[in-house]
Amino acid sequence: MAKMRTDLSRARGTGATGTGTDHFWQQRLTGIANVVLLTSFVILLVHLHDKDYATVRAAFHNPLVGIVMALTIVSATVHMRLGMQTIIEDYAHGHTRLPMQILSNFFAIVVAVASLFAILKLSFGA
Repeated sequence: MAKMRTDLSRARGTGATGTGTDHFWQQRLTGIANVVLLTSFVILLVHLHDKDYATVRAAFHNPLVGIVMALTIVSATVHMRLGMQTIIEDYAHGHTRLPMQILSNFFAIVVAVASLFAILKLSFGA
C-alpha cells in the first residue's frame, strides 16, 4: 500500500519541523522594520553628529527618541541573529554547528544589552 503513495506525499510527513517559515517571516519583517528604524537613526545621527554631550542627552530625554532607538537596537540585533543563524546552519557542519550557534546567540544578546544600556543611560542621565 505504501507503494501507491507519491514521493511528495511521503516527503510531506518527514523533514523540516515547520519552523522555517517562521524564521523566513521574522527575517523579512525585521528587515522591513530596519528600513524605517535605521532611517530614523541615520537622521538622528546626522542631526547630532557635531553636537556636544549635553545636546545629545537632551535629545535622548525625548521619550520618542529613546523608544525609537531602543526599537532599532532590538530589531537590528534580532535580524543580525537570524542572519547569523542562517549562515551557520548553511555552512557549519558537524560538531562546530552547536557551539557556533550558542556563541552567535550570546554575541547578539551582548550587543543588544550593551546598546540598550547606553540608550537608557543617555535617556535617564548619569
